[in-house]
Amino acid sequence: MAYVVTQPCCADASCVLACPVNCIHPAPGEPGFAEAEMVYIDPRSCVGCGACATACPVDAIKPDTALAPDQQVFAAMNAEYYDVFSHPDRTPLAVVGKQRRLLGDRGEGEVAVAVVGAGPAGLYTADELLKHPEVRVDVLDRLPTPYGLLRAGVAPDHQHTKQAERLFGQIESQPGFRYLLGAEVGRDLLHEELTARYDAVVYAVGASTDRRLGIDGEDLAGSVSATDLVGWYNGHPDHQDLGLDLSHERVVVVGNGNVALDAARILTAAPERLVGTDIARPAYEAIASSGVREVVVLGRRGPAQAAFTVPELVGLVGLADAGEIDVVVETNGAGLGESQTERLLADLAARTPRPGLRRIVLRFLTVPVRVLGEGGRVTGLEVARTRLEADADGVWRAVVTDETEVLATGTVLRSVGYRARPVPGLPFDEAVGTVPHERGRVEPGTYVVGWIKRGPTGFLGTNKSDAAETVTSILDDLDAGTARRRGTTERADDLPALLRSRGVAAHGRRGWRAIDAEERRRGEAEGRPRSKITTRPELDEVAAGAKRPRRYAGLVRG
Repeated sequence: MAYVVTQPCCADASCVLACPVNCIHPAPGEPGFAEAEMVYIDPRSCVGCGACATACPVDAIKPDTALAPDQQVFAAMNAEYYDVFSHPDRTPLAVVGKQRRLLGDRGEGEVAVAVVGAGPAGLYTADELLKHPEVRVDVLDRLPTPYGLLRAGVAPDHQHTKQAERLFGQIESQPGFRYLLGAEVGRDLLHEELTARYDAVVYAVGASTDRRLGIDGEDLAGSVSATDLVGWYNGHPDHQDLGLDLSHERVVVVGNGNVALDAARILTAAPERLVGTDIARPAYEAIASSGVREVVVLGRRGPAQAAFTVPELVGLVGLADAGEIDVVVETNGAGLGESQTERLLADLAARTPRPGLRRIVLRFLTVPVRVLGEGGRVTGLEVARTRLEADADGVWRAVVTDETEVLATGTVLRSVGYRARPVPGLPFDEAVGTVPHERGRVEPGTYVVGWIKRGPTGFLGTNKSDAAETVTSILDDLDAGTARRRGTTERADDLPALLRSRGVAAHGRRGWRAIDAEERRRGEAEGRPRSKITTRPELDEVAAGAKRPRRYAGLVRG
């Protein structure tokens, strides 16, 4: 019996550390790890001990004998990876294992570090730092809730992926860890006020806005960003006033990455598939009564250049196999090769359409030209056909042709990538949307990690190796004495009082756990994992320990 990595894989690499025979790759430190969609188990080397399955934070690893029919493709993918890639220089386990690097003993007492941003990148950074007993970490976030895109970005029907919150719960429970949630740096606190109190300040603020299409009509009502849509259905308090109109039959999504597939899948989901998830109540009610029958997902290039990952496509194939949705592939003349993605698309393209089902159309070689509207609202999207041409470097580029058409729709969703905002007090590269740095170091004492460091690329687990690199720079600077030391009488312990004096009621681990417990309590009453609190005042109230009885009508199953 061998074990197999399946769809929920987050590339966290905890399984790599647990494997006694070093059969899981790519591992941290190996070529391709940062870009890998997932990790793979070598079926010829696996001894079937199950240590990897126990270590996996999202329950993505299964025995090959326990794979469901729609998971069999992952057994082939794991084996195929080792047929394509040889690993003569596999990273020794000692290199990727937890290493304890003690700071030099200079008699200066504990080291205080502030991490701004409580998403995966920030929490992995805290975890790396807290391997050193002389370090304590304060994690700040502008929201009253932590976990960033794990809470507000992962699609509601991907509950396995959200199980990574168990790992983050362990991180936040460590000695030396403190939350200051609900405090925004740049508004409630200044960068200079942090550097006066901490030996190092790490920014893990992510990429909270979306890239624009840059076409006419983009600002019409009904033209929506993926950032807003994902936040809306995930209960993010900043996105509950979306006002999405789903009374029309077609939604067009521009872009074909994983977020685009998430949006298409959620918007075409039957109510019974969402009722047992943690989807926000307003989104559930809107989708349950939706008139949408078709979501068209546009890619400017061909199937071989699709931006979505194989595991996401496998999930879509599984829904089609189960008869829940119809998936149509329109290549617009592009050929389908032998890559795993193209083979899956060829299988979908060969199927006979099934009338009566909601459907997702994966359409390639198509680019938006302008958003059309009447009375200030979207009525359609003009699109143009593209063709592929290789540039001097052999990269396939999409060239727009004169062949155009109009897709009637009431909603255009742009899903062409996230973009970071400038961080007050730090330099910012507008061209790429990141803070300039060297291995995470902006300057000694100030650091970045996650998307604000590398741009919106990678997967959940990519943040782990990214955090390790930034923490290495922090430790180098502290050992060399070049990091900014506290040279004033200001102390990190003074921050809660300073925030209160400014009318900011930042709360800690106890406040977050009160929110978590209340959401789970409401969810249990409705037969759901949790029922999210979606307004900032109520989140703050629950965190503060206020007890106010409220009545909630549960989501009705079936």
